[in-house]
Amino acid sequence: MSDTAERPLTFSIDRSLLKGIGIALAAGVVLAFSQAFGMTSGTLGQRFAYWLPLMFVGAIWGHVCSRGVERWIDLDQRPWLGALALTTLMSGPLSIVVWAWTGWLYDRNLHREPGHILDFLLPVTVVTGVLSLLNVFLQRKPVQTHAALVGAPAARFPDRLPLKLKGAAIRAVESEDHYLRVHTDRGSDLILMRLSDALTELEGLEGAQTHRSWWVARDAVRGVDRGDGRATLTLDGGLQVPVSRRYARALREAGWY
Repeated sequence: MSDTAERPLTFSIDRSLLKGIGIALAAGVVLAFSQAFGMTSGTLGQRFAYWLPLMFVGAIWGHVCSRGVERWIDLDQRPWLGALALTTLMSGPLSIVVWAWTGWLYDRNLHREPGHILDFLLPVTVVTGVLSLLNVFLQRKPVQTHAALVGAPAARFPDRLPLKLKGAAIRAVESEDHYLRVHTDRGSDLILMRLSDALTELEGLEGAQTHRSWWVARDAVRGVDRGDGRATLTLDGGLQVPVSRRYARALREAGWY
């Protein structure tokens, strides 16, 4: 393992988290305007004050839960099961949060009777289920990176390569737990980084995410094999890279194969 693994990580917010927060806040606006679940009393501003913090907390908790779910369920292949698992994990704790928040804003007597938490379980499960489905299916588009225009800053990711790979052509980046294996024309090595952070720093190199664990340089692709509804890219040097069903259509429309 190279000494590059000891390099401090730069701070970066996961794009999927930002998308999840955006979807949740948009849903909160809809719930406030529609006076959902019988919230006909109070002003629009009061409904915003109720729903938006709840949806923000729910988005953060959903992101945490999705990290756990993805360890056991491949969302690329089994999105419906993933959404069901997310809903199951999220609903109980969020029911407690909604019960506490509702009591604090509207009725302090609720806090004297914890049994009322069960009254919130069904509506929370409904909202959580809908948002889980939206997040799983709306975030199915691969992250694509683009070659730098003339005069634009070069990609930052090559600067992270260990000394023995400096100047090498990057063919693919593969996620391995908390590390990334960088495949180049001079071999491969590990660096300590998340793929979600690497995708930002790969901007300036033309490529795309082909799987939740892979990014591939477009000019490294030499062939594609299809079978059982899946595709596998063959890169320079014979490296085989999976294309998940989650990203296949977008890559096909972009002319990758």
